[in-house]
Amino acid sequence: QVQLVESGGGLVQPGGSLRLSCAASGTISNVYYMGWYRQAPGKQRELVAVITGGGTTNYADSVKGRFAISRDNAKKMVYLQMNSLKPEDTAVYYCNAENRLWGPGGPSYWGQGTQVIVSS
Repeated sequence: QVQLVESGGGLVQPGGSLRLSCAASGTISNVYYMGWYRQAPGKQRELVAVITGGGTTNYADSVKGRFAISRDNAKKMVYLQMNSLKPEDTAVYYCNAENRLWGPGGPSYWGQGTQVIVSS
């Protein structure tokens, strides 16, 4: 079983920065892809960024060049550095861990989410 706890959300002005953290507990290893998703009011949850156990990253087009995902396997931590924030980045951000030992579709775990509001 894997537990994920996000932190670091809050209110920030447009153009500002935030760093989200996700603390993982349980059996987490390099076979897990770690990702950040977000869900804005009235919209579906969408992938923001994902990082493999080996450090390969992938980003949604809307955040490329502004956001950076990283992970510290020893500490079981995942981070999302968000720069040049825009009002459209406002959403609840969720941490996700997906077991990729057998490929896509493995067991997937979610945190409770952290709210990010970008507003002046």
